Amino acid sequence: MKSLKILVTGLLFFGASAIYAQNEADNKTDRSPSFGVKGGVNFSNVIGDDIGDTSSRTNFHVGVVGELPLADIFSLQAEVLYSGQGFKAKNPVLFGADEAVYKLDYINVPVLAKVYITKGLSIEAGPQFGFKVNEKVEVDGEESDELENAESFDFAVAGGLTFQTEMGLFATGRYTYGFTDVVEDADTRNQVFQIGIGYKF
Repeated sequence: MKSLKILVTGLLFFGASAIYAQNEADNKTDRSPSFGVKGGVNFSNVIGDDIGDTSSRTNFHVGVVGELPLADIFSLQAEVLYSGQGFKAKNPVLFGADEAVYKLDYINVPVLAKVYITKGLSIEAGPQFGFKVNEKVEVDGEESDELENAESFDFAVAGGLTFQTEMGLFATGRYTYGFTDVVEDADTRNQVFQIGIGYKF
């Protein structure tokens, strides 16, 4: 009798699992291309052997996002983001101050491969192409004129997690690691932690 109960319970569990899996597959198969907007906070810094004592600069990112499903659990996602980056330098000798804020802002274009590990939750990774649009230094509240010390192009790799609801609202966390020297012939590379929210139509 006990064995029969175990067998029946197993069959019911298997049947329920099969129905759930089919529903999941149907939901994913019905996914269509989407377009949306996103924004959030950046915690950016510069790392490398040729950089001194720095701390992160807190700023924001904002832009548009498009997702193209290619399979039940796989999509390509491209974004165009304005991203406030840079870092804080402690005791910069050049400026004779306690701290200087280096503002390095970019238009970033990440192209990400997305894999859905469960309904609504995906992992994503891919290259990011950055184009510098602003470079300034702020010392004691005074901002410099536009500078031209940093390279105009930045290549990086991005990876993170996104959770999206059926309504189209989503939250995302991402880390971006730069491979291009921020300053030519100096081991200085961008790194950014991002937390964001958005909505896909």
